[in-house]
Amino acid sequence: MDKHLRVAVIGAGPVGLAAAAHLLERGLEPIIFEAGASTGAAIEQWRHIRLFSPWRFNLDAAAVRLLKPTGWESPRPTALPYGGELIDDYLAPLADLPAIASRLQTGARVIAVTRAGLDKTHVRDRDTTPFMVRVEHAAGEVRDYIVSAVVDASGTWATRNPLGTSGLPAIGEDRATDRISSPLPDVSGRDRDSFAGRRVLVVGAGHSAANTLINLADVAKSNPETKILWAIRGVTAQKVYGGGDADGLPARGQLGSRLRRLVESGAIELHAGFGIAALKNLDSGLTVESADGRTLETDVIVPCTGFRPDLEMLRELRLNLDPAVEAPTELGPLIDPEFHSCGTVPPHGAKVLAHPEKDFYIVGMKSYGRAPTFLLATGYEQVRSVAAALAGDQVAADTVHLELPETGVCSSDAGTSCDVPVTDSKREAETGCCAAPEPAFVGFPTGLVHGRSGSNN
Repeated sequence: MDKHLRVAVIGAGPVGLAAAAHLLERGLEPIIFEAGASTGAAIEQWRHIRLFSPWRFNLDAAAVRLLKPTGWESPRPTALPYGGELIDDYLAPLADLPAIASRLQTGARVIAVTRAGLDKTHVRDRDTTPFMVRVEHAAGEVRDYIVSAVVDASGTWATRNPLGTSGLPAIGEDRATDRISSPLPDVSGRDRDSFAGRRVLVVGAGHSAANTLINLADVAKSNPETKILWAIRGVTAQKVYGGGDADGLPARGQLGSRLRRLVESGAIELHAGFGIAALKNLDSGLTVESADGRTLETDVIVPCTGFRPDLEMLRELRLNLDPAVEAPTELGPLIDPEFHSCGTVPPHGAKVLAHPEKDFYIVGMKSYGRAPTFLLATGYEQVRSVAAALAGDQVAADTVHLELPETGVCSSDAGTSCDVPVTDSKREAETGCCAAPEPAFVGFPTGLVHGRSGSNN
């Protein structure tokens, strides 16, 4: 890696800014591209959602070291922040620091990453050829930037999973976009008028769906004409209800228990085993058809179906991705949601995240591909390791652990080795595991995160 060139960081969310902080500590020069108008632009869309995990799991150690000399005061470690607080009390002050602000470009959407002068098919001198990052700026200008390495922390918020089964959009989904909301609308606040007094169908079996359903039930108390429908592909909602009082994260357990009571009382009409096949626009609303021929009538759909990575901008790079979850190949089996929760994923760093494309890394939510849960603390450890690798400190890069920023304690210090399987509830209680929005971003909303928003299973 040519250390005279800058390192491109794609995305100015929690993990992207943490990457920049670690690169600076290593004496490397980051340039940060954020597609949104400000840092944490994706989180801004779910600022009304509260995270499952307390502040002590949501702060990166290098970022805190940058902030402390300015007089910044850390939030109360045990408090559960809302998405808006994550921005206002942490990300915005971090982005305003001269060390970060001078290297941050907002309204800068990366549209392609490649090797300068080489497409994917060329191998000669590939590892020593710098990267070219093509960026579209807010005013429409397109520029190419030559950099030594690329850290993609762009997340998955912009590419939600479709409503249909088989990984494809439902027939007619593209013609019903005006009746499909964002994945985590503020149904009881900013977006209330779009839902109060209407028939609302929430699709998905993750914590984002649970959070939205509970908020809709609150809306219905003052607007009794509001009808709440809930469709899931699975035959039971037990996964969403969770462990109740026995849950490793009390806030998550309370969420599931409250949802169960609302369904049992009839306030929410649950339709299990409802895989959506088609949507039909009508003057009176929208007809939603299941694969087995059932139909539901609704005015608006809330798609809590999860997210997937946008890989289009990486087409000219040599990637090695897991065929199931589209995460880096070595990471895929560790996070496959059919076998793992976020609490059973061991810490990992540059070695696990590496691709055949030298000095290119996907980190944060996007590194998990289609897997629906993610720890912010895991993302922070990813970028610490990646920064060490790019700086040539391979020992530090390979020595990975789950470091909790406030205490410096890792999960093994709490009496559990990351190499030894433990029950989900035990590991989650120790690490602060959360559903990524399930954005979910430790760190995802009691409904989202970065970070990612559930599934429709």
